[in-house]
Amino acid sequence: MKCHTKGIIVYTLAASSVFTASGKENGLKLAGVFADHMVLQQQTDASIWGFAEAGETVTVTPSWSRRGEKVKANKEGKWLTTIETPKAGGPFTIEVESGDEKVELKDVLSGEVWICSGQSNMQWKMRGFGVDHFEDDVKKAKHPEIRFCDVPQLLGLEEQDDVQTRWTVCSPNTVLNFSAVAYFFGSQLHEELDVPIGLVSTNWGGSSAEAWMSEEVLQKDFPEFKEPLKKSAKLVDDLGSVFPRGKDVPKGLNQRTPAVLYNSMIKPLQPFAMRGVIWYQGESNVKAPEQYQTLFPRLIQSWRADWQQGDFPFYFVQIAPFAYKAEPIPVAFLREAQAMALAEPNTGMVVTMDVGQVDNIHPKDKKPVGERLARLALARDYGKEGLVDSGPMYESFKVEGKKVRLSFKGIGGGLVSRDGEPLSHFTVAKRNGPFVEAQAEIDGDTVVVWSDEVSRPADVRFAWGNADEPNLMNKEGLPAAQFRTDDRPIK
Repeated sequence: MKCHTKGIIVYTLAASSVFTASGKENGLKLAGVFADHMVLQQQTDASIWGFAEAGETVTVTPSWSRRGEKVKANKEGKWLTTIETPKAGGPFTIEVESGDEKVELKDVLSGEVWICSGQSNMQWKMRGFGVDHFEDDVKKAKHPEIRFCDVPQLLGLEEQDDVQTRWTVCSPNTVLNFSAVAYFFGSQLHEELDVPIGLVSTNWGGSSAEAWMSEEVLQKDFPEFKEPLKKSAKLVDDLGSVFPRGKDVPKGLNQRTPAVLYNSMIKPLQPFAMRGVIWYQGESNVKAPEQYQTLFPRLIQSWRADWQQGDFPFYFVQIAPFAYKAEPIPVAFLREAQAMALAEPNTGMVVTMDVGQVDNIHPKDKKPVGERLARLALARDYGKEGLVDSGPMYESFKVEGKKVRLSFKGIGGGLVSRDGEPLSHFTVAKRNGPFVEAQAEIDGDTVVVWSDEVSRPADVRFAWGNADEPNLMNKEGLPAAQFRTDDRPIK
């Protein structure tokens, strides 16, 4: 149905409701991210918030503490306080009272919470590849301490105060509706840490990075988005503020419209306490790699600023090999732009050059993707010593006569060929000359590259084709990332 709240149309579904900045339901209510079966980030001051009658005192009392936190609702009926969460464990309850009203959260766990966001390769559910594809993993998914929070897909033309989520307990039946990447990430953490894991899934297939960024940041730093943002503002005046997927969505409004997913699928989650973010997105921005060089780092910076939880971990997946047919710019430039975001503090990148499907932009092999994301978290956030969390990453090169010697970091136990065949997908060029196929071999911790066609080599590229599936990796089985030694313009 749809109802009117102070001149703004709000669409409400049976499974999800949205509250605008200018309105709320009467009486005591917790924000929609708080629900039975949820996981709270352990051992932190976790924000908890909601709505009540203006000026009313709200008391929040968790079962692990005898002390109730008191806070007054402001004149708009909003309230927010923090509760000190215990070490991993549960189940707990949380009672929220105001006057003669009372809300109780049941079966609450304390553990590790991660936001899982991006486009279709993050969204893709376990059942989406056919139940038989992950049959063994589904049968083993008896993990009552893994909880999955699903954020409904909503297009918001203005920033929203709230979104009604749903928390689900992991079982062989419910796991079918979990994001595959998020589940394999979370299950690996659960196995290694033996603590409850909360996975907040907020994603939309085909979405662009700019859709996940605030209007304020886009207006300030990216003038190219001012015109579409102006159109969105006109739609608010003419039609309304929030549109659930498939429900009377105005023409031209979609998951690539700037700011619309941030408004309704990120902003309402802030400042929910969590450990960090895993992110898998980029396919919808392949046409503008130069813009992505600044857009993606700015997304990371702005989320951290808005969440106000410091430089929390932000681990992302580099897009996989795929035979893009209509893209005039090599997709390697988008992968390069993604890698540039590693300059941001506390970031990490999962390389997928070995687990793509050149004929499918949604490769089925999601398990290693989730597990590689978990490696990053286990090594960098949870103190798992000796765990190699990256494949070979280009570091430097040196021309030695007719050959070029390449040095890498992330070599782990050593460089190897995945299939035992000669190293593949290297090209070499003289200065400003065309790149030609090259031979390459491992020499200790380096790789030597050459071509009989290039007597004076100057530049090397590796895995620069859209669908390249190279075989260089380290002994831990993590693939080398694409790279180039040149700085030629994008074209």
